Amino acid sequence: MALPPLTASEMEASLHAWLDTEFTFYKVEELAAELALLARDDQDFILGWIRRIASTHITLAWQFGRRAPALLSRMERRLLDAWAIHTCDVFDRAGLQTALRAMEEVDSFDADQHRNDAAGALFDDIAPVLGNFVCGLAGRRLKLEQGDAAWTDGERIVLPPIFAALPCEADNFQLAKATVALQWAQTRFGTLRIDFAALGARYDDPERALSRLHALETLRLSARIAHELPGLHREMQRLRGALDPALPDAWAPLAAQLATPQATVDTSLDLLDAAYALDACPQWRDQGVLRPDAVATARAARIEKEKARLRIKLAALLEEHAAHDEAERDGADKPEIDVSVRDENGALDFEITLDGAPLAPPDDVRQLLTSVYLDFGNIPPEHLVPAGEGEYDPSLVFDQPEDPDAVWHGTYHEKGAELYPEWDHGRQHYRKNWCVMREKAVTPVYDDFVRDTLDRHAGLVRHLRRKFEALRDENRFEKRQPQGDEIDLDALIEALADARDGREMSDRLFVRLHRAERNIAVAFLVDMSGSTKGWINEAEREALVLLCEALECLGDRYAIYGFSGTTRKRCELFRIKTFDDAYDDEVRARISGIRPQEYTRMGFAIRHMTRLLNAVEAKTRVLVTLSDGRPDDYFDVYRGQYGVEDTRMALLEAARTGIHPFCITLDRDARDYLPHMYGAARYIILDDVRQLPLKVTDIYRRITT
Repeated sequence: MALPPLTASEMEASLHAWLDTEFTFYKVEELAAELALLARDDQDFILGWIRRIASTHITLAWQFGRRAPALLSRMERRLLDAWAIHTCDVFDRAGLQTALRAMEEVDSFDADQHRNDAAGALFDDIAPVLGNFVCGLAGRRLKLEQGDAAWTDGERIVLPPIFAALPCEADNFQLAKATVALQWAQTRFGTLRIDFAALGARYDDPERALSRLHALETLRLSARIAHELPGLHREMQRLRGALDPALPDAWAPLAAQLATPQATVDTSLDLLDAAYALDACPQWRDQGVLRPDAVATARAARIEKEKARLRIKLAALLEEHAAHDEAERDGADKPEIDVSVRDENGALDFEITLDGAPLAPPDDVRQLLTSVYLDFGNIPPEHLVPAGEGEYDPSLVFDQPEDPDAVWHGTYHEKGAELYPEWDHGRQHYRKNWCVMREKAVTPVYDDFVRDTLDRHAGLVRHLRRKFEALRDENRFEKRQPQGDEIDLDALIEALADARDGREMSDRLFVRLHRAERNIAVAFLVDMSGSTKGWINEAEREALVLLCEALECLGDRYAIYGFSGTTRKRCELFRIKTFDDAYDDEVRARISGIRPQEYTRMGFAIRHMTRLLNAVEAKTRVLVTLSDGRPDDYFDVYRGQYGVEDTRMALLEAARTGIHPFCITLDRDARDYLPHMYGAARYIILDDVRQLPLKVTDIYRRITT
């Protein structure tokens, strides 16, 4: 039975709870009176979003409440959801004023134009799939970004927020895929090599010339896609039949010439005069737009830098070749470099020859050759001259790794960082690219800490090694087997009960002893917040030393990272030992160098470790967090429920990928929040971190078996 609508007074109470006293009473009263006229389902929908948006900013929540009643009559709720989330994302990226402008744009939506928005393919939903799709195509690596329309500058493909031309969501996704394919084809088959500035100067109406050229190139590139991606081309033709008018008769001869295998971008340029004279110009929903200025800007920034990079790489190849060449060469007898290009079946392949001897180019050189070829249609001879010593400053040519600390000197920026989302439990949605994370190496400290720890705990080290060696060779019993050494009493009792009830009796009645083969990867995430200063930090380091000594006997792959942070803009992960690092003197010195840092922002660290763990081939992946308190940060919303909920969501994300999270904590109040974050059986509370070295075997056995 449907609930009755909320009254105006009930609505006022709810709005005052979320909109605070920043707004005067009559405004809330006015909004409450308007919402009271709606059905209860619509009221709940709007109030739910006001509450969620208010956790981001009260002004945005108020503006949503003002607009939403009128929008409900002409927009699907799914699109309203997307609009609200998009507005919050804009606020995260660009602040309140830009977000308010984004919110105002919804008033320009036309109901007929957006009648298919309920079945629309949203950029956020399709970008991961289409990103993988475009990465699998030949040519320069392209990034997907969201913008006002579909276009490319040769380095990225920009797509609109939603594709909603068709009433079926699957068809809208196929339309987006076709659009991406055509933008890729512009980079792959020469469209972006056109001198658009010179082209515009040839005609009285440059815009008319550009639109005709775009149509010609769309016809040519569609024919190339028919050859390279025939399945997708069939979908393109089907969608064009549903969306676009038939090709004008006057364009049919032009289309026939552009459909031949020999057609190139020069063919389109040769046909442009004829197309320019035609009144009608075909357009397709999947063709996007041409942005010559963006193409020229990206190309100008790329060409000289890639020329320098390629010449430096060729010089390095020559040096490596000379080091392996036993014959002495004088300065005048340098090997001749040549590059041959094979462009077959959509794939580009390159072969470098030194004095006629073939040399397979490394991946980075192959990528450079691909990009240069796409810009010029060949490899210019001047690009194949190896760079002379000192000819280029590598710091100006190659992207340099950022000093993780230098970014904080002066104006803050995000260059060189990795961006991670964060779960906003109030908004019930992610804040995208919210946490700015930098991975740093712990500065090694070559002192006597490790040696003193091993001397002081020599007996414990021997005990742990014996325990872990036993764990490595540990046998386990497999129950309910068709054959085995002993009877499985539980299985037998169930089978007899089934037989007595007339059901078929199982033959899996035995227990078999099985020697387990370990295939485990474990990541240890160590709290390096300021609250660990003193004996906690020392005990953490001692525990890690003893753990590493024991794990070396076991043979499991393991990594150790520390984490800390100060607000979302300074999230830091500290490398202590990667999965590929050997447990050597440098790793021991890094353990000795662990020092307390700032605060305990955890979500970003768990998400980053999830990514690292999932890159390791292992049957079992475990993430162990060692912390002395709940998630926290500096004068930040992260304190309290927000931080707990974000950490819980990060742990759920890890668990969905097959990772087993576990927490070792020293916080005596952890029972208030750890069961919610980790689950009842996925944590242990120690009253004293000095217990950790003594209990490490039992803990490790518990989490890896």
